[in-house]
Parts: sequence; C-alpha cells; structure tokens
Amino acid sequence: NPAPRGPRASGGHHDLVQRSLVLFSVGVVLALVLNLLQIQRNVTLFPDEVIATIFSSAWWVPPCCGTAAAVVGLLYPCIDSHLGEPHKFKREWASVMRCIAVFVGINHASAKLDFANNVQLSLTLAALSLGLWWTFDRSRSGLGLGITIAFLATLITQFLVYNGVYQYTSPDFLYIRSWLPCIFFSGGVTVGNIGRQLAMGVPEKPHSD
Repeated sequence: NPAPRGPRASGGHHDLVQRSLVLFSVGVVLALVLNLLQIQRNVTLFPDEVIATIFSSAWWVPPCCGTAAAVVGLLYPCIDSHLGEPHKFKREWASVMRCIAVFVGINHASAKLDFANNVQLSLTLAALSLGLWWTFDRSRSGLGLGITIAFLATLITQFLVYNGVYQYTSPDFLYIRSWLPCIFFSGGVTVGNIGRQLAMGVPEKPHSD
C-alpha cells in the first residue's frame, strides 16, 4: 500500500517557511544595495568600530531588514484575506519586478538628487512613493499598512539614532532625514507586493478521492 500523504497543514507550513526565506533574502539584498547608495552620498554615518564590519554597515542591519521584509511580506496577504479583499491589481511577476526597480530608483533619488532644501526633496519623494502605491497596488490595505510601517519604522530609527547606534548627516526631522518615512512607505508596499505574489503560489490541483 502506498504511504498516506501528510495533512495539508504541513504543506501550508512548508510553504510559509519557503515564503519567509525568500522574503528574508530579498530584505537582506535590498538592505545591502540601498545602504550602499546611502553611504555613497554620506547620508548615514556609523561609528568607526562599526564601519570596520562587513559591507561597510552594521552587521545587524541586513538581518533586521530581512526579518522585517519577511514579516511585512507575510502580513500583506494575511490582511487581504482577513478583510476579504483579495488583491488582484497587476498580479504578475513582471509588475512586481518593475515595482522593485521603482523602489530602488526612489532610494537612488534620495541619495543623488540635490534640492534647495530637504522639504522639497521630501515632498518629491512622498509624491513618488504614493505614485508607486497607485501604480502597483491601489488597495486600501496596502495604503494603510504602508503608512503604519512608515510610522513604526521611523519611530524605531529615531530611537536607534538617539541611542547613538548610528546617525544621519544633516538631520532635519528630529534625529533623521525628513524623507525617510517615504522610503519606509514605498519599501512596505514593494515587499508587500512580493509577499502577495509569493502567496499566490502554484494553483491547487483538484483533489480526487
């Protein structure tokens, strides 16, 4: 007799672990790329002993970003399911890849564009971030989660800078740059779309007894 197949729950758990690992990896890679952009512009400064670590950044930054990406990427489809509003707008990998490219472009703009003052830069990045949401998401859950992520991530960053873990050059919003919440918002939307796409997975085959 053939061995009985495991319960669907174990398959769901395996899928959850796979999605978590993919999202963690995406978060780590994005953290390294974006940190490189910011350091090139000398936007962030780490203490000398931290600079000596790998990738010219604090060792804990990529794992923290990876963990955050996994949480956010799993949270988006979960919230969609809870609200009973499945996200169907532009659901294909090509759109997700374009979203990632735009997100990296927004970060590149934050590091490279020169404005008369930080308010103009912040307003420009805010418009770009909302444009990213409108172009690739357009869901109420995506907007709400993006704003929540931006708020919480900004608070955590303020706390870290206040405690001297690292610092921003020329801070204009308490201890950080005023455009940082825009980056967190667009990052949340981007990772959320990756998580939603991964959650689609392979269509389930019809079960036959």
